[in-house]
Amino acid sequence: SYDRRATVAGVVGVGRLITGMDRGLLGMCVNERRHLIVPPHLGYGSIGVAGLIPPDATLYFDVVMLDIWNKDDKLQITTLSKPEHCNRTVENSDFVRYHYNGTLLDGTPFDSSYSKDSTYDTYVGTGWLIKGMDQGLLGMCAGEKRSIIIPPFLAYGEKGYGTVIPPQASLVFSVLLVDFHNPKDGVFLEHLEVPESCKRRAVTGDFVRYHYNGTLMDGTLFDSSYSRNQTYNTYIGKGYIIPGMDQGLQGVCMGERRRVVVPPHLAYGENGAGDKIPGSAVLIFDVHIIDFHNPADPVEIETVYRPEGCNVTTRDRDFIRYHYNCSLLDGTKLFSSHDYEKPQEVTLGANKVIEGLNSGLLNMCAGERRVLIIPPHLGHGESGARGVPGSAVLRFEVELISMEEGVPEGYLFIWHGEPPASLYEQMDLNKDGEIPADEFSTFIKTQVAEGKGRLMPSSDPEKVIADMFRNQDRNQDGKITSEELKLKSDEDQEKIHEEL
Repeated sequence: SYDRRATVAGVVGVGRLITGMDRGLLGMCVNERRHLIVPPHLGYGSIGVAGLIPPDATLYFDVVMLDIWNKDDKLQITTLSKPEHCNRTVENSDFVRYHYNGTLLDGTPFDSSYSKDSTYDTYVGTGWLIKGMDQGLLGMCAGEKRSIIIPPFLAYGEKGYGTVIPPQASLVFSVLLVDFHNPKDGVFLEHLEVPESCKRRAVTGDFVRYHYNGTLMDGTLFDSSYSRNQTYNTYIGKGYIIPGMDQGLQGVCMGERRRVVVPPHLAYGENGAGDKIPGSAVLIFDVHIIDFHNPADPVEIETVYRPEGCNVTTRDRDFIRYHYNCSLLDGTKLFSSHDYEKPQEVTLGANKVIEGLNSGLLNMCAGERRVLIIPPHLGHGESGARGVPGSAVLRFEVELISMEEGVPEGYLFIWHGEPPASLYEQMDLNKDGEIPADEFSTFIKTQVAEGKGRLMPSSDPEKVIADMFRNQDRNQDGKITSEELKLKSDEDQEKIHEEL
């Protein structure tokens, strides 16, 4: 047979071979070698074969068994390894991606996907594969390894395939199923960890900040936000991300951990992406939702404690002292007034704190405690601030310590009634026709002490009075003359006349 460069194929024990060969092959294993001595009566007898085997000849055969199969054989499937978790197995009409080594039954290799550095990708049960492989892939889990032995009548039969697969050859495939999906598949969700308290779930139009690990079904990592030490921030349901993630992030809670399995037709399709995501790859995203908001969200205010008999509350322009703790919604601590010796001080409406905090501090009583949830458009916006990530939702725990009634915007001092008719004369305490800083300061402090007026509240009233004096000392010569002294209400009225 070596001279003919072709193996011998035949059925044993049905009279198609000489009796000695029929008996001599029985019990042989694949790759077994035997030396057979066949006497004439079990060979070609007293007749022989004309011109080739003389009569009464004893025959010697050196035999190597390459393949064995029986018409009643079925697939031989051996599971080599299998993942612990397997939510779904291959069914007919699924699209599979797998690696394989293909050998003949004697171990001769004929093909390998590994040598091509790419998986074999095809549909199962639709006639695109040999029958044995169509059957042998059914029931597999992603990540499972199998050995599949296919008899020739379920493979390439009597014709074989090219020069690599002989006729009537049994085939052995070592298969690793990388991933699979069905064209009808939607996104598969697995809720890994859902917070007990979930007041709101994300919907289309919300802006979500989340961390993720992105892997293929065989566990190969293709991307991770953790490696960049930065969340992925995007709107959901508006086409900014792959359709599978647009769908997979719907309904998440803040703090939730969720696994999103995305079939390729809802991800990067047949072409894949870059050199890390193959064509037709199923993607798995393990996401951790840090926070989300909607651009239309107001400040969320929760009153934790409100004193009884609360009659006076904070208003715009009031001067307040308060304590606060500021954190992200995942619990990351950012800032705290308790790290300093004194409470925080601010004049409400003076643009000294973020808009959301300013509005959250309005209408509070002294001693009241609140929790404020501030969306980024009322906080530090897309850019964030030092120590605050961009587009972050902030959580403030605030406690109002004290408040002082404010003055209208632009004023440093207001009268409780009408100002004195001869204001300059009364302010000129020594009656020398000019008002230096000390006389001005003494007069204003007296008005405040007698309850006739009040200063803009501040931790430093001396500075407020100094600013008032500077505003009135228009030529900056250190004293105020009668021509320089003007009430702010009169100044405002003059400006109106000038505009008219």
